[in-house]
Amino acid sequence: MLIVRHAVVGPFAANAYVAACDRTGEAVLIDPGGDVERILALTEPGGYRITRIFCTHGHIDHVAGAAEAKARTGAPLALHADDVPWLDALPRQAEMFGFEPVEIPSVDERPADGDRLRVGASEGIVLHTPGHTAGSACLAFPDEQLVFTGDTLFSGSVGRTDLPGGDFEALRRSIQSKLFALADEVRFLPGHGPGGTIGDERRSNPFVGERPRRGRFV
Repeated sequence: MLIVRHAVVGPFAANAYVAACDRTGEAVLIDPGGDVERILALTEPGGYRITRIFCTHGHIDHVAGAAEAKARTGAPLALHADDVPWLDALPRQAEMFGFEPVEIPSVDERPADGDRLRVGASEGIVLHTPGHTAGSACLAFPDEQLVFTGDTLFSGSVGRTDLPGGDFEALRRSIQSKLFALADEVRFLPGHGPGGTIGDERRSNPFVGERPRRGRFV
């Protein structure tokens, strides 16, 4: 069973997650967007060990703390290959949003669609979901009926597609073919805001659900 804890970090209020196996104590850190001290505090109580860092995409609000998290945990960093250029552009991202300079982390693993990612006794599956960025990826844990969606799918909304590399049609296809293929009861935990269930989003998401409408993305 996975124990999931989260912290809201950085000026864009991004969700950072620690998902830990209650049997082995191994954990994955998802989207270290800043405030690394507070994120690592999520490993207590329980003494969980971060054995991998998984970034759903390369935007600064999800990776700003990645280099520090790597240095402090010794865990490898996983990011889809198509979003590695976003890391190379971190200095420009920081300048654009008025952030302090951000260290560029090295990428150790470039998981592709369908790759397996083990967290102790639990096995995650990488779902490549381009649209918000070319390399956006979600991390699903079938046995736990849980998926981390980054900025691909939100409760009642979807990721913005007006930044470089964004593509709404690709986003729509990703959500409908990859995420909406999951069972109704699967819980999703997004990169910002509250989570929900896949079934609710499939039925009522105003942008990509059964009754979509035009509107403003977040």
